[in-house]
Formats: sequence, structure tokens, C-alpha cells
Amino acid sequence: MNRNRKYFTPEYLYESKKIWEYREKILKNKKSLINKIRYIKAFRIMKVSHCLIPINNQVNKFITPHGLFGIYISFGAKVGKDCVIFNNVTIGSNTLDDSKGYGAPTIGDNVYIGVGAKIIGNVKIGNNVRIGANCVVVEDVEDNSTIVLQHPRIIKKKRKRNNNYYSWNERTKK
Repeated sequence: MNRNRKYFTPEYLYESKKIWEYREKILKNKKSLINKIRYIKAFRIMKVSHCLIPINNQVNKFITPHGLFGIYISFGAKVGKDCVIFNNVTIGSNTLDDSKGYGAPTIGDNVYIGVGAKIIGNVKIGNNVRIGANCVVVEDVEDNSTIVLQHPRIIKKKRKRNNNYYSWNERTKK
């Protein structure tokens, strides 16, 4: 087999396949010394793919059609079976004490999450739900639902706004 084959074919899913192999072995053999090596390899793949997938029993194996790129799943989140998660998706916890959405999301089975979607806080997503691209979900969603974005809202201002960018160092000098 050509060692460079994965770089010349659309097999960027190679990393995804390896992550699931390492996860299964780590979860089966909790105290194995070789698991430390598997952890290192899994987190190296995650670093290269700019993603974070917790290695625990709360996140079931899911399909990544475009690879792992940019997928972030917080450690408290739960992901059901047979989900499809596209790139740049965030399934994140809300850790603000005074927030009404404090907690981590729970994703049901057979959920399709489009590119760039954000699911944040103590949200429960039902089974057989479709979440469209770039949607921000902060409320519970019933089974067999579809979530899409509304039309963009335009807010007009009467005066000119300062849209200059200042780095943090420039701001502190003022």
C-alpha cells in the first residue's frame, strides 16, 4: 500500500476512522499502559484537525462527512447514536452561573447537524432532528423537527461607526 495514499485521495476521513479506533480501545481497557500512547495519538489527530471530541461513554460514534475539521464537543455533552456532524460545529456547555441555560447539550439519536451550527447550553435535541447550517440553538427541540435560520436582521444606525480594529496591546496603551 502506498503510504501517501491518504494525501492524494479524498480520504481525509482517515483521521476520523483512527480517532474512533483509539476511543474504542481506550474505553475497553481503562488502565492499560498502551492507552497513554493511544491518548497521545488521538489528541495529536485532534490538534491537527482543530477539533475536540471527548473520550468518554457519553459521546457515541458519529459520521463526519467532511472530516473532523473544527468540530468541538464539550466534555459534559451527550451525543446519541447515528448522528451526522459536519465541520465547524460547536456543541458547547454554558458555564455562566447566572445564566438560565447553564449546563451541557444532550443530542438525541439520528440527528443531522449542518456546517457551522452551534448548540450551546442545557439544550435537549430530540431524535430525528435536522439542524441547518450556521444555526444557533439555545432552546429545546422536539423529535422529528427541522431548524433553519431566519432572514438576517438589518439594524440601521444614524451616525457613522468606528470599525477600526485595535489589538489588545494597542487598547491597553490608550
